Amino acid sequence: MLFRSANQASPITKVLQLMSDMQTKIIGEGEAAHAIYVEFAEMCEERSKNLQFEIKTGKGEVAELKAAIDEETAIAASLDTKVEELTASIATDEADLEAATKIREKESADFMAEEKELSEVIDALQRAIGILEKEMAKHGASMMQLKNAGSLAKTLQLLVDASSLTSADAKGIAALVQTQQSSDDTETGAPDPAVYKGQSGGIIDTLGDLLEKAEGQLAELRNKETAALHEFQMLKQSLDDKIKYETKELAEAKTGCNRSEEHTSELQS
Repeated sequence: MLFRSANQASPITKVLQLMSDMQTKIIGEGEAAHAIYVEFAEMCEERSKNLQFEIKTGKGEVAELKAAIDEETAIAASLDTKVEELTASIATDEADLEAATKIREKESADFMAEEKELSEVIDALQRAIGILEKEMAKHGASMMQLKNAGSLAKTLQLLVDASSLTSADAKGIAALVQTQQSSDDTETGAPDPAVYKGQSGGIIDTLGDLLEKAEGQLAELRNKETAALHEFQMLKQSLDDKIKYETKELAEAKTGCNRSEEHTSELQS
C-alpha cells in the first residue's frame, strides 16, 4: 500500500519526537547537574571562607600563645634572678651575724675577765685601807713598821707578810699602780717619783686614790659593755628581721618560678 493511515506516524516523525524527548531529558539533566554544581560551589565557597576564618583565628591564637609563653619565660627568668640575689643576700647576712656573734662572745669574755680582775683589786684595796686605818687608830708597833716602810710596794709586802693580804691581791694592786703610771707617762710626759711614796696617812691617801680610779675604771668598763651589748642586740635584731623577710621572699620567688614553668609547659603542649 502506498498510503498509511493517519494514526500511524512516519519514521521521520518518530525520530524527531525521539530527538525532542532526548533533548528535553538532556536539558533536564543539565539543569539538575548545574543546580548540584551551584550548590556544591556555594558549599565550597562557604567552606573556604570558614577555613580562612579558622586559619586567621588559629594564627591569632598562635600569636597569643607565643606572647604568653614569652611573658612566662621572662617572668621565670626574673624570678630566677631574684632567687639568686636573695640566696646570696641571706648567705651574706648569716655570715655577718655569725661574725658579729663571735666578736660579741670575745668582747663578753674579755669584759668578764677584766671585771673580775678589777673587782678583786678593788676588794683588796678596800681591805688594805681598812687594815691601815685600824692600825693608825691603834698607834701600835706594827703601825710604826708601816710608817717606816715609806713606799706603797713595801707597805703591800708588809701586809702580805702579816697575812692581811694575799700575794695575788698585792700583785693586782701593783699592776694597777703600773697601769696608772703608764697613763701618767702618756698624759704628762713622766710620772712623779713621789706619787706612790708617803708617810703614815699618805699611804692611805694613795690607796684611796687608787681605789677611786679603779672604781672609775670598773664603772667605765661596765658602761662600755652595756653599750656594746646593746649595739650587738640591735644589729642582731636587724639581721634576724632581714633574714626572716628575705627567706619569705625567697620561698615566694621559688613558688612563682615553679608555677611559671608549669604554665609555660601547659601553653607549649
